[in-house]
Amino acid sequence: MNIVCTNKKASFEYTILERFEAGIKLTGTEIKSVRRGKCQITDAYVIIRNGIPYVVNMHIAKYEEGNLFNHFEDRSRELLLHQREITRLSSKMQLEGLSVVALKAYFVGSLLKLEIALARGKKLVDKRNSIKERENKRNIEKVIKERYRNS
Repeated sequence: MNIVCTNKKASFEYTILERFEAGIKLTGTEIKSVRRGKCQITDAYVIIRNGIPYVVNMHIAKYEEGNLFNHFEDRSRELLLHQREITRLSSKMQLEGLSVVALKAYFVGSLLKLEIALARGKKLVDKRNSIKERENKRNIEKVIKERYRNS
């Protein structure tokens, strides 16, 4: 598995409930640009229109060697999921008000996959708790490292 890009902001902004793996429909110049690492999913999220899931705000830079028919960088791209996964996602989004965010894009063989997740937005208090936990963990690791160095 060759990871192309990740969304580090997603785990801070959202509580991840369930993860899915989806394929993406791309054009020729898009896949060439992604292979060069010109992909960004920081603000990417999923919508379902007419029973078809689309990833929105996934930025794939233009392919430098592309010609007149180069792709549009911020277009909505269709996701490839099983029908039962699509119905599960759409029902959770409508009934429970959950979001579906992109977590990471990676290659499995020659195919580009997108890991998406059902997520619930965190409140400000939850974000502060996440920061406290991260700082406490960092301090504990620092103390342990110093003890091993001194002994």
